[in-house]
Amino acid sequence: MLYCSCMIFGQVIQDQDQLYFYVAFLSLFLIQMIFFWGIFSGFVFSRKKSYSDTSLPVSVVICARNEYYNLEKNLPAILEQDYPNFEVIVVNDESDDDTVGLLNDLSRKYPNLIILNTEKNSNFFNGKKFSLSLGIKSAHHEIVLLTDADCQPVSKNWIKEMQAPFSRAATDIVLGYGAYEPRKGLLDKLIRYDTLSIALQYFSFAKCKMPYMGVGRNLAYRKSLFMKSKGFVSHYHVNSGDDDLFINQNATSKNTAIVFLPESHTISESKRTFNEWFFQKKRHLTTGKYYKWWHKSLLTLLPLSTLGFYSLPVFILLFYRNFMTLIIIGSVIFLRLITQLFIVKKAMIKLKERNLLLFSPFYEIYFIFFNTLLMLSNTGKQQNRWK
Repeated sequence: MLYCSCMIFGQVIQDQDQLYFYVAFLSLFLIQMIFFWGIFSGFVFSRKKSYSDTSLPVSVVICARNEYYNLEKNLPAILEQDYPNFEVIVVNDESDDDTVGLLNDLSRKYPNLIILNTEKNSNFFNGKKFSLSLGIKSAHHEIVLLTDADCQPVSKNWIKEMQAPFSRAATDIVLGYGAYEPRKGLLDKLIRYDTLSIALQYFSFAKCKMPYMGVGRNLAYRKSLFMKSKGFVSHYHVNSGDDDLFINQNATSKNTAIVFLPESHTISESKRTFNEWFFQKKRHLTTGKYYKWWHKSLLTLLPLSTLGFYSLPVFILLFYRNFMTLIIIGSVIFLRLITQLFIVKKAMIKLKERNLLLFSPFYEIYFIFFNTLLMLSNTGKQQNRWK
């Protein structure tokens, strides 16, 4: 395809500057194809791995601050998992609603519920990372499974599926998928497409032996790994990162597995207003600059090459307008668009997402500018608050 395009381009090139434009355009197209077919295809075409049928003891750890409603709604689904040996540790972090009363009531019904309460001014630290560290260090089992108070497993086999890869001694980390409940409206589509796109990237990079992040809504690792790496000490000053920064610093090509079967998913309610979502995204994007340099390079190359691929044809057609150039550029863009739609569709099927495909090319472009805006807005001083 590239060779034939270059031969045809050679017939319409008018000067050396035009040649540079064409070479740049085709180079950007090649970069895009490497991402789609060299990286993303490894995940979208992957199949479930078979593991030994073991049921390792698991400690589920949840941090909560003023989460009465979410705990009342979601915690029973976790406590009632179809799994033989597990405990659920809820760290109640300085809640001033009726969280304590709810947890005490639930503990009388579920003997595997462990409650840890922190009080105001009880330590010199603050933020979710302290509470999460407390919960992990208090876990009685080696396998620690993390989720949030506003998340609910989609099936009773969540623990079973997420712990399965630990039957391999080499596995220290398991990455799962945390979905959002579909609702009507554009904001819902943006949030769910963003979630799908991020998952496609971290699953695909992990599949290619380059794991770089996970999401705290559905993530598991060994307690011994947490203790050996000194937990969150190296990035405690960062507002976020209890999930992605820990994985970025500790995941390797050999110790990380992915689990994407529908039974392993968690689901939660997305933000209801654009303003709430904006600040949630803004907080999450504070961690990217602390990633390893090759992860930052690849993750920056993808949106930059996408932006360049769609922008450069405008300049080519503006200065070198002819019918043959229009046909060739249009064909290359069409091929890239079909590829993008195909990969997104395969990812949607694998992760059980729906109603995102039609406008996914527009969402893709939107997030290039939106994420750039968020990163620029994060240049100021960040406060280390719990959420």
